[in-house]
Amino acid sequence: MTGALHPAVDGTMARLRALGVLPVVELDAVDLALPLADALTAGGLPVAEITLRTEPGLEALRLLRRERPDVFVGAGTVRTLDDAERALEAGAQFIVSPSIYPELVELCLASGVACIPGTCTPTEIDAAVRAGAPLVKFFPAEPMGGVAFLKALAGPFRDVQFVPTGGVSIDNLAAYLELPNVAACGGSWLVAPAILREHSFERVESLVREAVAVVAEVRAHG
Repeated sequence: MTGALHPAVDGTMARLRALGVLPVVELDAVDLALPLADALTAGGLPVAEITLRTEPGLEALRLLRRERPDVFVGAGTVRTLDDAERALEAGAQFIVSPSIYPELVELCLASGVACIPGTCTPTEIDAAVRAGAPLVKFFPAEPMGGVAFLKALAGPFRDVQFVPTGGVSIDNLAAYLELPNVAACGGSWLVAPAILREHSFERVESLVREAVAVVAEVRAHG
């Protein structure tokens, strides 16, 4: 990375790189939040992006910040300034947006919280960096070219770190993490809505352990 990073971006980047995988969570009910956080933590991944795609998302985020303070919790699918303000008020430690919204990035940084905007083209990546967000979500990763595309971006965007999301699974996780410009991978397969609806938290823990083992293997040889 070149140049001085905002402390919030620097800290978030460091934490995500250490974890390697960011579970992307869509909750149908608030009461799923705590057992899910416990399963993630037991598996070795005390982190979650709670998306605002469902009504319980915001309250679940607030509950996790209050009851599970050791879990690194952010808000995802944040598309408006109002959404961002509500998520920040609820205690979000990072914000993930599906697109570039410079005013949203500015609001987050002014609040001491990193914003991870969604990008999928060089123009969007450049816009994110100019807005103060050199840590970006690459979405949808697999449909947009996956590992090969990120390798091509490494040349012109040496100051950018990516969180590829969309089509990432245990089968291709290592290939993404082996790239120097990948901080972590977004992982919805770990916390699929069907698994959560069935309250299969042992399954979540098992999937997390599997992913954590891949992260450890890749990082050990990185």
